[in-house]
Parts: sequence; structure tokens; C-alpha cells
Amino acid sequence: MKIQPALFEAHAIRRVYDEETETWWFSVVDIMQVLTQQPDYQAARNYWKVLKNRLAREGSESVTNCNRLKLPAADGKNYLTDVATAETLLRLVQSVPSPKAEPIKLWLAKVGYERMQEMADPALSLDRARETWQQHGRSEKWIQQRMTGQETRNKLTDYWANHDIQKGEEFAILTNIIHQEWSEVSVKAHKAMKGLQDHNLRDHMSEAELIFTALAELSTRQIAETDNATGMGKNEIAAKKGGAIAKQARKALEARTGKAVVSGENFLPPGNAGRRKVTRKTGKKK
Repeated sequence: MKIQPALFEAHAIRRVYDEETETWWFSVVDIMQVLTQQPDYQAARNYWKVLKNRLAREGSESVTNCNRLKLPAADGKNYLTDVATAETLLRLVQSVPSPKAEPIKLWLAKVGYERMQEMADPALSLDRARETWQQHGRSEKWIQQRMTGQETRNKLTDYWANHDIQKGEEFAILTNIIHQEWSEVSVKAHKAMKGLQDHNLRDHMSEAELIFTALAELSTRQIAETDNATGMGKNEIAAKKGGAIAKQARKALEARTGKAVVSGENFLPPGNAGRRKVTRKTGKKK
């Protein structure tokens, strides 16, 4: 199964694609959070719990058709989460009085159709990603760096998958090792610096942060390939070495410019409650 978040307006909706059945499974809580326009994830989770119990008592098939799959949470770990197909979600949406109900229904139908298009022409997914970033005000230079970095990332994860590294938790552990080595902060701490919660850290990186992340992951893969690293132990060593190479380059640039590469800058909309800017050196809000 392939985890690939989707965006509804400014909201990240977690979803998993089951290639065997060619089915998208969407996080029910994420959809409920949009429908209830509730900024607090826990409150949306409680809303779904109450609604689920009520529908179960009424004998609704929508609840029995839900599944439970492991999805990444804000803390970077994977937890069992209620998921449903677009068809089931369309029924659940009818049970929530919300002005967002109709837009969500149209969006669910749209993303299902787009996946069929992307299977026929994979380049379309890249085009859609570019369009989304453009709509969010990213520069062409940033977009190009983001896409280049993603290609580098994909080559690394392909290597891991072929050398006894399990997707999910083990991928996350190695990713954090690389990030900690080059930036000297964990993925979780870096997200906190940027005031991010249910957001993709890379989508809020500066051009420099993207470049050093890519350098660290490129170095890690090439070291792993050279050493034929297999399993967690050897790949952890490669991750530390790859991250260290990018750290040396980062420190050299910072010494020359006097500016920290790792920062609290983000691309959150103005007025967002989670928005804040923190410098890595001082740790103070601006």
C-alpha cells in the first residue's frame, strides 16, 4: 500500500492506495475535521467517535464498511486509524450537517478520477503537484528544487525497500537519523520550530533546507550502495555518514554567510493559529 496525502483546500487528508484492489482509503477523522471545521485534531477525533457509535446503533453499513490501517500522525509515528473508501465517505458525509459537505463530495469524486488518469499517465501526478505548489504561491525555483529533492528521496527509499528495510517505522527511523545528522535537530523538532502539525515538513522548507536534505539523502544512498548496506544496522551507519557530509557543507555555508540554514520559516497562511517563526540558534519566537 502507498501512503500519499491529498489536499482539500488547505487541509491535508491522509490516504492510502491499495494497488492490489486499486482503491483509495481516506482517513475518516481528517474528513471529519474538515466537515466540522474543527482546528483541534482531538476534538475531531472525539466527534467521529460519537458519530460512529450512533451510526453503529442505527445499523448503518457505513461504519461496518470502514477499515483500520496504520497512518502517520503528527509525531511521525504510525497509528491504526479508521479509513474508508470514497463511496463510504460519501455516505458518512450525509450524517454531518456542514457547509463543507458538498465541496467534500465533489473533491472525493475528483481525486478518485484523477488517480485513474495518473495510472495511465504518471506524469500527470507531477503536473498536479506543480499546480498545487503554484497555487500556494511557491516560486518556480522552489518548485524545481522540491521536485528534484523528491526524486532523490524516491531513489533512496527504493534502495531501502530492496535491502531489507520495512516501509513505515523503519523508513521513519532512518529518515530522522539523516535529518538529525545534517541539521542537528530531529524531524519532530524541526516541525515544531516551523509551527507545523499535520503538515509535510518538506513542503515548508526553504530552498536551502531542501538542498541540504537532498544532499544528505543522496550521500546516504551512494554510501549505502558502495557498502552494499542491508538491514537496519548497516543502513543506520550509512544514514549517519550521509547526514554528516551534508552537515559539514551546511556549517561551511553558515560560517561564510553568517546565516543559519535551519529556520522556523514556513508557508502557512497568514493568521494561521499554528504559525510561528523560530530560529535554530536562539529558539525564540519572532
